[in-house]
Parts: sequence; structure tokens; C-alpha cells
Amino acid sequence: MKKISVILKKKQPHFHTVSPQSSVSDALHQMCCEQVDYLVVIDENEQYLGLITEHEIASKVIAINKSLVKTKVKESMNQRLPFATSEDTVEKCMRLMQQHRVRYLPVFDGFCFKGIISSEDILEEAVNNRMEIFDAEIGKTGRFGVLN
Repeated sequence: MKKISVILKKKQPHFHTVSPQSSVSDALHQMCCEQVDYLVVIDENEQYLGLITEHEIASKVIAINKSLVKTKVKESMNQRLPFATSEDTVEKCMRLMQQHRVRYLPVFDGFCFKGIISSEDILEEAVNNRMEIFDAEIGKTGRFGVLN
């Protein structure tokens, strides 16, 4: 499969971002307005800090009855995601997501944040390149999924 940089080029160049000082209520409202299920948490220097997702809000705020208005994004965001580089392959990112049980990977070139790859992005890439994948499998075995 292709490198992650190919997927990033297809995605919109802007990021859906939020300040770590914003309330979780504001972040959730923004997600609804922008029709996304995560926001990239960026500080005042435009540095990547983490992600806030619907899952984080549900498990770290709602499930323990914290106030959506009083809880700040920085208190519930995910800062410990594994990461990828734009030169990593789609397969490597798939394995990382599966191994760490995450749906999103931040992508960096050195210390420069390039974007987010989601499990949906990877699935779309696999579907779009299914013939390439299947042709490679048939070429190895003579038949799909069966060794000669």
C-alpha cells in the first residue's frame, strides 16, 4: 500500500482545532457544528498537544458526571496516542492502531505536526486500492487466499 503522506494530501489542508483552555461543552458544540468526532488540541504557539474525541468526552467527563461546562479540554484530551510519520505505510499505521486500540494517529515529520490519520482514512484507502491488494495476493498464491 501507499505511504501515509498520500492520504494526508487527499485530506483537507485545515485541521479542526481547539484550545486546551476551552470547555468540553464548547468542544462538543464545535464537533457538532463541524460534523467531526475529534478536535486537534493546539496551544497558543500552534503546537500539537493532543486530541479530544467523543470517546474521551464520554469516558472522562460524562461517565463520571463531571460538568461539561466546567471541565477544560486539557483535563480530558488524549496526549498519549502513538504516532506515525508521513513516510510510514498504511499497513504500519493499521498495525499501530490495532496494537494500541486507537482510531486516530497524529502524523509528524520530525517535530512538525502534519495531520491526523483515522481508521476511516485507512479503510477508505484499502477500499480504493482493493484491486491492487487482491492482485498482489493472487500473484503470490495463484489463487486468492489459497496456497498451491
